[in-house]
Amino acid sequence: MSSTPNSSPALPVPMALGDADEAIVQTLRHAHRGGPAVDEQAAQARITSLEQAYALQERLYAALGHAPGVPPYWKSGGPSRSEPMRHAPLPMAGVRPTGSALGTLPLRHRWVEAEIALRLGQAVTPDQAWRLTPEDAPALVDALCVSIEAVDSRWAAGRAVSPLLKLADLQVHGALVLGEFRPFAPFQSHDWAGQECQVRIGNVVRNFRGSLGVGDPSWVLPDWLRHLSRHGAAVPAGTVVSTGTWCGLLDAEAGDEVSVEFAGVGVTTLRF
Repeated sequence: MSSTPNSSPALPVPMALGDADEAIVQTLRHAHRGGPAVDEQAAQARITSLEQAYALQERLYAALGHAPGVPPYWKSGGPSRSEPMRHAPLPMAGVRPTGSALGTLPLRHRWVEAEIALRLGQAVTPDQAWRLTPEDAPALVDALCVSIEAVDSRWAAGRAVSPLLKLADLQVHGALVLGEFRPFAPFQSHDWAGQECQVRIGNVVRNFRGSLGVGDPSWVLPDWLRHLSRHGAAVPAGTVVSTGTWCGLLDAEAGDEVSVEFAGVGVTTLRF
């Protein structure tokens, strides 16, 4: 069982970015809006720390036209419980309801992840986030839904780019399609290890079972909430986080219809 921290740490000061960092942000912003892919060579030499990658990520999110404050939609996750979680805010232009057509989005790649999204039922302060354990975290959730993340990259190297560059580019996010939210209470003690997931891309169907790297979607919540509140802001009720892939990264093409079903949870669809 995870231990509860005894006291909150001192809040870190946001990292200041230089002119070279701002130039990277602006080339990524242009690529997000349909401009050319970004040559990663200069950025690879420039982005050398996790702190810097997150600072660039925050600046990019703002440069895409978002107001200050805690973003309402996020992705979070990691390959396993023993590896670090990574987090990214999701641009509002790409958050869509189930059944959406994504043809108007300037996607270079159409990679698919089948996920579960969680919605906070209450605001979470920095002190609450710091003290939160994985055992306590499910009590903060009021609803869940099936989500499909369309993964994309603005870097010329695509999925081969380094982890820090992926993180700076909003963790290579393209769009998030959300299904119908349903109450989380019945899933407080859910058997996620036995959870079945079916992904259909065009006429190809793939089946998965208990395949989330961290096991339980709510496992990501403590680290995610500490990340969001690290500069002193409370995380508002209603904030949504998609919690990692159950299917790896699957390829799709323009025109493909995609359907993801989690048995007993719901179905979400999109069209590229």
